[in-house]
Order: sequence, then structure tokens, then C-alpha cells
Amino acid sequence: MEDTVRQFFTRYERLFGQALAGQADMQDIAALYAPEFVAASPAGVRAGRNDDQLKQAMAQGYEHYRAIGTKAMTIREIRLSPMDALHCVAHVSWRAVYDRGEAPDVQIEFEVHYLVQILDGTPKVFGWVSGDEQALLKQHGIIAD
Repeated sequence: MEDTVRQFFTRYERLFGQALAGQADMQDIAALYAPEFVAASPAGVRAGRNDDQLKQAMAQGYEHYRAIGTKAMTIREIRLSPMDALHCVAHVSWRAVYDRGEAPDVQIEFEVHYLVQILDGTPKVFGWVSGDEQALLKQHGIIAD
């Protein structure tokens, strides 16, 4: 499980980087997710479907990241908490780098907890828990209050 999930997140990171470069393949990105998923953050809990609406929302999300100067999103560390032979929580520590124009780049480190299911050897994210991204971006001056 460990190698499979680590390889999965290496691909996830690569696809995220392509999206930040404006070269997103939304079909490949959507393939990282299960047919249904749940997301939890301080904004609440939402359930969703892996459909065209998700692809559109994700494309808009990447566009937003580019607009606020996101240059890179790299994985610092992955810790796994297996639940059984087919499920785990992947605790992924990310480092985001933001272009601040004339000012030095800003780096922000944060963690997201992904619920991963492996069926037929293929991992898919079926949920995630994240912190308050908007507050973190405001705290570091990436977005205005």
C-alpha cells in the first residue's frame, strides 16, 4: 500500500504542477478522485460527484491559484495511516510558493489529510480534510482581508 500511495501522490503533485503552468489535463486530474467524495474544512462538509461540474470547479480553482501568484505546490512529506488492506489516510504536507512580484516569494506549508481507497490496484481519493486555506493566505498576505 505504501509504495502505491506514494506513487499516486507523486502523480498528483506532477498534475498539480502542470495545472499551475496552465497545462491541466482535467480528465487526468479527475481520474485521481473516486466517483463520489466528501470534503471537510472550516467552511463545512460537502459531498460531491466526480463529474463535469467537478472538472469545471477544479479548472476554476487552478485559474485562481495562478491569479494569486501560485508558482509551485510540492509535497514535503507523506505519512500513511492504514485503516485496512484497501483504505488509508494519507497525511500530505505541502509547500506552496507564491510569486509576490518585486517582493521575495512567499512559502507556505500546510497539511491535507486524504482518504484513499485502493481498488484493483488503483488508488483514488474519496475524501479530504483541510485547514482554513483562506485564513492562511490572508495571514501571509497572499490575498486581502
